Order: sequence, then structure tokens, then C-alpha cells
Amino acid sequence: MAKVTLGGNPVNTNASLPTVGSAAPHFKLVGNDLSEVSLQDFKGQRVILNVFPSIDTPTCATSVRTFNKMASELENTKVLCISRDLPFAQKRFCGSEGLENVINLSDFRNGDFGKEYGLTLIDGKLTDLHARAIVVVDENGIVAHTELVSEIANEPNYEAALKVL
Repeated sequence: MAKVTLGGNPVNTNASLPTVGSAAPHFKLVGNDLSEVSLQDFKGQRVILNVFPSIDTPTCATSVRTFNKMASELENTKVLCISRDLPFAQKRFCGSEGLENVINLSDFRNGDFGKEYGLTLIDGKLTDLHARAIVVVDENGIVAHTELVSEIANEPNYEAALKVL
């Protein structure tokens, strides 16, 4: 279990993020077209997992916009924006914003991604949503960087994530 805050109030996650140097846990998420997407689909590529509670909040939307801008300049790297939002909401947001360089994925069906990555909030106002985090996975499926953002309302450290690439 890890502790973060939301508006200064402590909340807990179900576990801790995977450790740097370990194999990234496999996952199956839902794409905007309701297809199943797994980590295996990105084999041989570097992957940035931008995880957040909901696309419909200002900080989450900012992180998606920021990574969309950065993603266009990254070689052999995909940015996956992951939340428990319905795929329709994710698609609506990116469509209205003209964001085409990130891939939105939803953990709405069973929340297994959040549980496996230690990001499911287990108490507080956002219970069962994901804490804000960044996980960078190298082309061999190894975790190269993690950041659990200590205050959910704050943005992640984008530069630290890019630095490991």
C-alpha cells in the first residue's frame, strides 16, 4: 500500500508501483473502439503509461495534452493514457482537443490494471479510481521509471519520465 493525498487529505492505494528493473505486469485494457489492448501489443517499443483518475478533470486533461505534444517527437515510444473512464469519454476528449499522438485505454471493465500496478485508490472520495502515476517500460518490457504523484491534483514530472528514454 502507498499513501498519496487528494486536496491534502491522505488516501491509500491497494499496493505499490512495480519496482524499477522488474518486468512490467501484463495488462488487458479497452481501446476507444472497444478492442482489447495488451502490453504485448507494444512489444519492442518503449511505453510511457500516463495513469490518472479521470480525463474530465483539469490536471488529468493537462497531462494528456502535455504527453500528446511530447509524443510526436519520441522515437519508438508510445504514450498510453490510462484511466477508468469509459472509452467513449476518452475518445470524445481527444477528438474535441485534436489529440492524435497518445493512445487512450480504459480499465473500466474490471480494474485489473489498477490492481496489478498498485494504483487503485482504496479509500477517499475517488475510491476505485486510479492514483496519478507515470510508469516507463523499456522495449524489453522492463520497468525503467516510476512516479506515484504524491498529491493527486498535481501534474507528474514529465521531464523525469522522458529522461530515462
